[in-house]
Amino acid sequence: MLLWMLISYLIGSLPTGYLVVRLTRGIDIRTVGSGSIGATNVRRALGQGWAVFVTIVDMSKGALALLLAAHAGTTSHELVALSAFAAVVGHNYPIWLKFRGGKGVATTYGTMFFVWPYNSFAIVLMCGAIWYGVMSCTRYVSLASMLSLLMLPVFFWMLGAPWQFQLLALALALLSIFRHRSNISRLLQGKENRV
Repeated sequence: MLLWMLISYLIGSLPTGYLVVRLTRGIDIRTVGSGSIGATNVRRALGQGWAVFVTIVDMSKGALALLLAAHAGTTSHELVALSAFAAVVGHNYPIWLKFRGGKGVATTYGTMFFVWPYNSFAIVLMCGAIWYGVMSCTRYVSLASMLSLLMLPVFFWMLGAPWQFQLLALALALLSIFRHRSNISRLLQGKENRV
């Protein structure tokens, strides 16, 4: 179990946004905008195309961690949930960047998509629709991300997912809210940037 958590953490810790901005512009993304290495901040530095690329890679990191575990024959709900959590923690707190990473939204969706096939496919798509709806109405990426992730545990509970996956969804939603605490402060003050 510890081995798979470590493998998942290392996969999740690949600092995609940092590497893309460093290799294309020669700057440290942590000195731009919010200081996050995630896609929203990459958009500020490099534009929409690179932001989409970073989102896809960050989602793929979470998916890869679970697919490797599944390929190795790990079917335990506990192990799947812990591997998924470790991948997101790796993204949020990468060892390569002194534990200063992103907010974990894309990586959370990448892991949650494969946690409980085929039900989790539908859940992630529903949450993605919520993200899109909130984003379209408010133009706040942070608010859309937090609200859509808060619906993850609700949908997992409504569909009767194993308790390990319900707990995972809740833990990842709360972790994301914790990582968005500066955004929450700016939202409350009316200072959050719109897209």
